[in-house]
Amino acid sequence: MQTVTLNTGAEMPILGFGVFQVGPEETEDAVAHALEAGYRLIDTAAAYGNEESVGAAIAKSGVPRQELFITTKLWVQDAPAEENTARSFDASLQKLGLDYVDLYLIHQPFGDYYGQWRAMENVHRDGRARAIGVSNFAPDRLLDLVLNSEVAPAVNQIETHPFHQQVQAHEVLAAEGIQHESWGPFAEGKNDLFTNPLLSEIGHGHGKSVAQVVLRWMIQRDVVVIPKSVKPERMAENIDVFDFTLTADEMERIRTLDTGTSQFFDHRDPDMVRWLAARRIG
Repeated sequence: MQTVTLNTGAEMPILGFGVFQVGPEETEDAVAHALEAGYRLIDTAAAYGNEESVGAAIAKSGVPRQELFITTKLWVQDAPAEENTARSFDASLQKLGLDYVDLYLIHQPFGDYYGQWRAMENVHRDGRARAIGVSNFAPDRLLDLVLNSEVAPAVNQIETHPFHQQVQAHEVLAAEGIQHESWGPFAEGKNDLFTNPLLSEIGHGHGKSVAQVVLRWMIQRDVVVIPKSVKPERMAENIDVFDFTLTADEMERIRTLDTGTSQFFDHRDPDMVRWLAARRIG
C-alpha cells in the first residue's frame, strides 16, 4: 500500500476504508471484509455511532495493531470544551477497544474548537493519539488554528471529488505541510458521477471503472481517500488502483469537471451552522 508521511513522521495509507452512514449492525462485517481485502486505514467517528463495531472487527481480524491506521473524530463539544473533549476521547478509545488511535480529528469547525484542540494536543503528547487533525476546516479557519496553536494539524479531511476539487485548499494544505484527505470521493453519485462520459471514457482506456479512475486521480494528487462500501466485491475493486497511471492529459481533463462548489452543503451557511452546532451526541 502506498503511504504519505504526516508532519508527525507517521506513515498513513493513501487509500483507506470509511464507515460513514454504515449502520452499527453492518459495520463489523464491512470492516472485517475491508481488512481481508487489504485495507489498513479505517476511518470512523463518534458521530457515526459505529465505533464499537469497528473495534469488534479489529479485535477479531488478527491483523497486528501496528499494521493498522485507525482514525476517529470528535463531535462539537459543550463548554468546558477541554474537559468534555478529554471525556469524549476516552469514550471513543473504550468503544474501539484500543490503547491509542493513529489519528484524532475535530469533526466540525464549530463550538470552542480551540479548547477542543488544546485537549487534543494533550492526548497527542501522551501518545494516545499518534496524530491530531481537523475535518471540514476552510483554509482561513485552518490557518488561524495553525498560527495560534502549539501543534499544527496533521490532516484536514474535507469534501473532495471531481466536482469539488478543493484546489485552493489543496495548495494551502501543501504549503503548511498538512495532509489533504478526501471525504465523499464519489460525491455519493451526485451529478451522475458513475456514468460521467469523460470519466467513463478514461476508465475504458485503462480497463478500469469510473470509481477506480476517481480514486487513482485522487492518489496522483497526493490526497488520502477513504471510499465506503458494504459490498466485498466493490471493496476489492476500490483497492485495485495501483496498477495503472493517469496521464497528465487525463488529469487535466478531469480538472475541467470542477464546479468549485459543494455537492452537499456549505459549512458557512448560517442554517447549517445552527443545525450542526445544535446537534449533540451521547
